[in-house]
Amino acid sequence: MRICATYGAVPEGPVPADMQEVRLDVFPSVPEWADENTIVTAAGKDHITLPEGFEGIVDVGDRDTFVPCRKIRSFHHFNGVPPSAFLMMEMGSGDQWLSKCACTVNSFRDLHTLYRVSKVIDRRHVILGMGELGTVTRIRQDVLNNVFTFAYSGQPTAPGQLSVEEMNELGDNPEIMGIIGHPLSHSKSPRMQNAAMRKAGIKGRYLVFDSPDLTDLPDVIREYRIRGLNVTIPYKQDVAPMMDVLEGPAKTIGAVNTIINDDGRLIGTNTDVAGIIHAFSKTGKELSEHSKVLIHGTGGAARAAVYAAMSQDCEVTVMGRTPEHVSSLCEEAGCEAFAGGSVSSFDAVINCTPIGMKEDSAYLFDINDIRGSMTVLDMVYNRKTALVRAAEARGSKIAKGSDMLVGQGAESFRLWFGKDPDIRTMEDAL
Repeated sequence: MRICATYGAVPEGPVPADMQEVRLDVFPSVPEWADENTIVTAAGKDHITLPEGFEGIVDVGDRDTFVPCRKIRSFHHFNGVPPSAFLMMEMGSGDQWLSKCACTVNSFRDLHTLYRVSKVIDRRHVILGMGELGTVTRIRQDVLNNVFTFAYSGQPTAPGQLSVEEMNELGDNPEIMGIIGHPLSHSKSPRMQNAAMRKAGIKGRYLVFDSPDLTDLPDVIREYRIRGLNVTIPYKQDVAPMMDVLEGPAKTIGAVNTIINDDGRLIGTNTDVAGIIHAFSKTGKELSEHSKVLIHGTGGAARAAVYAAMSQDCEVTVMGRTPEHVSSLCEEAGCEAFAGGSVSSFDAVINCTPIGMKEDSAYLFDINDIRGSMTVLDMVYNRKTALVRAAEARGSKIAKGSDMLVGQGAESFRLWFGKDPDIRTMEDAL
């Protein structure tokens, strides 16, 4: 990658990078160390004073201002990505040395649009996505045919930037992994997987892809060379038909939590099953030692829980808000629907819903019926839920949602990289 360092505050001197950006809303003047690899960015200033003999580059913004050196015209769209035809027209006009375009990325469709524009524009350019979902565009400089990419020193100057140190560490063609879902503000998978990759010596980055829909997802995975993805609420079932092939438990349950990009062939599988079994094993009582298991929920995670419990010869019962969904799952899996009453007769309860993420959410069963002889697994791992508190008060065994996260994440890691991660590193990262 060819990295241009950009500064949120005036530095003592330039950091190690291929290029430097001097923003005139940060710097009072062009520093003495500016050379032919320095971009002086007007940043809204009407008047630009350049040192005598300046051989660098000037970013004049979206105005077609004359400068006596190489010129960049930059266009910013903070509310989203305009249609590709508009971007082509905007970037294609003018006599600038380079056209730069930065757009806030809100969806996979936006990422796909930026990729398509990068492939057809016939002039020197830098095309970037702003925001967390746009970070991949900053790493994949070669994919977008960008002349260079930006990284910050000190503090970010645009949302979605990585630091110069992080970008230098990634180097050329790093692995890109990530998680898709909506919303994703609670996810700890990036912290866990990035730590595991560093420990294993893998140059790469695990990113957050929070999109309101899945439009153009398969194209984006292939276009940006994304090695693998985890899938969470609400997309585990929606993703399945988009895969070229389903493997492992995903073939049976129709829910995908892990995507593998095998040279453009998208493989969908499910490691939630391994995660559930791992979480129970950490309690000292394997899932197979529980004869009657209650599954709370009917979504993709619940399907994995049903599969895990039945694969361990447990008798499975399902409860959910929508009777049709409960009936459908039970008919497909060959288990029973909860008939009502107390849950005190079960040996284990697995909550596979987001209930518990907020204090005012209500379960479909009376948590006061939890017994001390039970094992309880709540997949909500970012807080101690009312269900977990009730189980702890009665002396129940607690299969931690964080242990499930580690278990499924470790299995995903193996499938992506063909090697075992350091489990302790993953646990410590959480």
